[in-house]
Amino acid sequence: MFETLILILDATMRVSTPLILAALAGLFSERSGIVDIGLEGKILGGAFAAAAAAAVFGSAWIGLIFAMLASIGLALIHGFACITHRGDHIVSGVAINTIVAGLTVTLGLDWFGMGGQTPTLAGDARFLSLTLPFADAVADVPVIGLIYSELLSGHNVLVYLAFACVPLTYWVIYKTRFGLRLRAVGENPHAVDTAGISVAFLRYRAVIICGILCGLAGAYLSTAHNAGFLKDMSAGKGYIALAALIFGKWRPVPVLFACLLFGFLDAVAVRMQGVSLPGIGEIPVQAIEVLPYVLTVLLLAGFIGKAIGPKAVGRPYVKERA
Repeated sequence: MFETLILILDATMRVSTPLILAALAGLFSERSGIVDIGLEGKILGGAFAAAAAAAVFGSAWIGLIFAMLASIGLALIHGFACITHRGDHIVSGVAINTIVAGLTVTLGLDWFGMGGQTPTLAGDARFLSLTLPFADAVADVPVIGLIYSELLSGHNVLVYLAFACVPLTYWVIYKTRFGLRLRAVGENPHAVDTAGISVAFLRYRAVIICGILCGLAGAYLSTAHNAGFLKDMSAGKGYIALAALIFGKWRPVPVLFACLLFGFLDAVAVRMQGVSLPGIGEIPVQAIEVLPYVLTVLLLAGFIGKAIGPKAVGRPYVKERA
């Protein structure tokens, strides 16, 4: 049972990685007042750019750079629509998701002729697993050996980077001048403007950070977790990240645990496929996969109260004239 639990937790870390990166991306964006339902599109665009570049150049790191550039470009389009032109945030996000879903397949067909997929990646074109120091030496040590060699070791660099981004995000949001201004612009942009700080510039920087993190999430999907790009491979992870963001009340550490919860139930769903429980029978995988959403609704409705986002989120800012 202990070994099974470790294997499930090991899978949880891998499955949760894109959720963590995307949820932190949404946190920066929404803390600045920009609703970003387009996380899904940016992840998918980043995944395609990473796989395509890695296939052409033979380097996962070059693929990662292209993923971030593509995702930043989509984030700037969203910012241009919502910040500069004060457009509807939801409409802009849905448009990005729709366009990217079609554009990635079209470009994949045109460039590679493989039904919208990219060539299979191998070697330096993928982020491979890393073995931590002494992991093999302590593998046979009871309890500790299994935790260190199986749970903590054996992940690729993007998994460790995703978990490192959580304390880094906490520090940026709560311990830096930029974070203070970011939280302020999401709560009261008029006060920020009165203090002589550009609301638009702050929000643009927030959506750029959002793009970088979504690019990392996309690159993880296509060059680390998988060996290439597949049609719609983001599979709703951007929406799940938004649910985790609301569940965690726009705070980095609770958001991390919300993502781990979603990842854990996803890992359990995979583990439970075809398993028949005594007296119950085979549990449908869909019933387990829907649990995070049901749990989110129940907890927010009855146990931890309403999830109240930044006061100015989703509201276009119009500069007051003297």
